[in-house]
Formats: sequence, structure tokens, C-alpha cells
Amino acid sequence: MEVHHVTEDAETFTCNAYLAVDERATLVDAGAMDGVVDDIHSHTDDLEAVVLTHQHGDHVAQLEAVVEAFDPDVYAYADHPARTHPIDDGDTVRIGTEEFEVVFTPGHADDHVSFVSDSTLFSGDVVVHDDGAFDYGSFGRTDMAGQSRERLVESIRDLLERMPDGVEHMYAGHGSVFHGDVRDVVETALERAEKREPKYPDE
Repeated sequence: MEVHHVTEDAETFTCNAYLAVDERATLVDAGAMDGVVDDIHSHTDDLEAVVLTHQHGDHVAQLEAVVEAFDPDVYAYADHPARTHPIDDGDTVRIGTEEFEVVFTPGHADDHVSFVSDSTLFSGDVVVHDDGAFDYGSFGRTDMAGQSRERLVESIRDLLERMPDGVEHMYAGHGSVFHGDVRDVVETALERAEKREPKYPDE
């Protein structure tokens, strides 16, 4: 499956937004980067779907512009004016060439979901490969209002239980793309999260 990181050149704060262009062109999160519509246009003029991991501003700020430009189906767990298809834990959605299971993974956000197939994980912010806190196996922050470390730990455990062996590609909401033993990255993130220590010194 061909996946492009369409917010890779952003100069302002945004999530990583990913465009799968094989078969069913699908955007995972819309990001907050001005010009993301132009980046999508550079790969396809027929964006069929947008799937949202959650609705924090850095993930959805450009959703309205994307919808206006392409009129795609919009899949989201929580209600949103642009949503055309509600999704829930255990549902399946097609991203590019693959079928992904929706895994409800709250803790960082009440409406957070991850998408996992036999080969690929779109983890949103629940687990990331690297960020400003850790270089290998990190997790979403839980120190702000409405967030819960306990719930995040449960979500990572659930994700591990439901993630097939052999997943080799991890596209997270922040940090770098990872190719390799994704299960080891997620297990490392879980071990760190379970310590219940502040992720950042000022937490």
C-alpha cells in the first residue's frame, strides 16, 4: 500500500496526516497545515474517504477545507458536522488496499480510535514511535483535562491483544513513520505508560 505523509513539510504545529492512494484514496486525519489540500492534489484528484483517529484540533483543523475540495466520505467515532459515517469499536474500514479493524483506544482523547490491518497500524496519538519524550516506543500525553493515563494503559493493552502478529508498518499521529517490529514498539510504549510517571517534566 502506497502511503504519503502529506503534512511532512509543515512549518506549524500539526499532526501527521497520511494519504493512501492505492485503490481507494483515503486520508487518515486532516491535520492543521495550510496547503494540505494542495499536497493531496499532487497525488490524487479523487479523494474518496477521510478517516479520523480523533478530533483534537491538530488532527481536524483542515477537515472542512478537505471536504470542500474533494467531497469525500468522512468516518469518525464522535459526531462532527462533516461526518458521513459513524464508526465504532470492531467496525472495519477500507484504507487504500486494505481492510482495517477499528479499535477504540481512549485515554488521550475520549473519541480516539486506531486502525489496524494484517500489516499496518494507524495509531493516532495513543502510541507513537518517537517524540520529544522518548526515541522508541512512546504514548499520547494524558496530563490535560479529560485525559486519563489509566484509560490509555487499558487502550494500549487492548490494541496489543487485537493487533495481528506481523504488523510491520506504523503510521502515528506524531513523530516518524516506523517500519519493522511494530509489536515491540507498542509493548515498549505500554511498559513506559504503566510506570505512571509524568511523560514530560512539567506534567
